[in-house]
Amino acid sequence: MMRDFLFYLNLGWEHIISWDALDHQLFVLVLVAVYSYKEWRKILILITAFTIGHSITLALCILDIIRIPANWVEFLIPLTILLTALDNILMRNKPENLMRMNYYLALIFGLIHGMGFANTAKMMMSSEENITVPLLGFNIGLELGQVVVVLFILLVEFLSFKIFKIKKVQWIVFASVITLLISLKICIERFPLGA
Repeated sequence: MMRDFLFYLNLGWEHIISWDALDHQLFVLVLVAVYSYKEWRKILILITAFTIGHSITLALCILDIIRIPANWVEFLIPLTILLTALDNILMRNKPENLMRMNYYLALIFGLIHGMGFANTAKMMMSSEENITVPLLGFNIGLELGQVVVVLFILLVEFLSFKIFKIKKVQWIVFASVITLLISLKICIERFPLGA
């Protein structure tokens, strides 16, 4: 049981830390871009909201309660990133409203992101008698990976403020525009033609 837990914990960790997890990392970037390192408690709540949304649909997909075609999920994931980045840009001068909105986006869009790993997880966990331990391990690994990504983002933000004297609004716009352009490119590449 412990070996299974550690296996899935590592899987969750790799789900966000690996090189092919760019979409996940970009989503965390646009969610966190509006915060500073002093607001670490709010950030922890934010990424936990994302993990909760992610966990719910992952479990529902594994249990075969919901099914959405994989090509649509692969398109919707970068679309959620694009919309969050756009929200950051449009609401950049209203930080309190933006932070509140990002909690909802993290939870709601986390539901969509959870479907992105569902097919792989379903194949791996279908042989398990009980999916509780695998899901718990995966989600703890995911959460730990997100904390590392957040720490890296906050370090880059801190250095940008101190070394380059970038203001908070400039950081939000810069991080969001870069993310918006990358996610737009991914959306175009993944658009489900004829589906």
